[in-house]
Amino acid sequence: MAFADVFDIQKNKVAQIEISDTVFAAEINEATVYDVVKMQLASRRAGTSSTKGRSDVRGGGRKPWRQKGTGRARSGSSRSPIWRGGGIVFGPKPRDYSFSVPKKVRKNALMSVLSLKVKEEKMTVLRDFPMEAISTKAFKSVVDLFGFKKVLFVIDKDCAMLQKSSKNLPNVKMIRSEGINVYDVLNHEHLVLLEPSIKKIEGALS
Repeated sequence: MAFADVFDIQKNKVAQIEISDTVFAAEINEATVYDVVKMQLASRRAGTSSTKGRSDVRGGGRKPWRQKGTGRARSGSSRSPIWRGGGIVFGPKPRDYSFSVPKKVRKNALMSVLSLKVKEEKMTVLRDFPMEAISTKAFKSVVDLFGFKKVLFVIDKDCAMLQKSSKNLPNVKMIRSEGINVYDVLNHEHLVLLEPSIKKIEGALS
């Protein structure tokens, strides 16, 4: 078992806890991380872009001019793709870009990025984060004290005071332990885990 220091919000070391080698000291598999990030980003694509083909564009029912004798190229419709205002050839249509990867691959990728944060010393464990009232200023003072730039907080349960205090800070994101994912961990320089969330993460991944 590996060990991690536990801090309070004054940046004082208050304890040391055991963390699972399986989850936080796993071999980093770049291939699975790539596959899962690609899957997550694909799932976020709206897929709503759409264009009109020649059959969808209004008008063009009448042949613009007779077939022969005008000296111009023959034409059957003013809605032809080669005409201005005509239909689009092979344009995008609404589609679903999402795909899935096996659960085992998703678990492996998440363990890889968690282990990467530990290896890079970018993971911090907090004993608790008490908030008596909603205060962005008070929350930011803690973030500044630890020197976090772009940070992902993982909490074990909903805490309205804490979540609302962090909401207006652009480089801070807060999620429940059940929602921890590969993209968010990679997309934030620092990872902060509240101590109770560690057991939940280990339980889900072990």
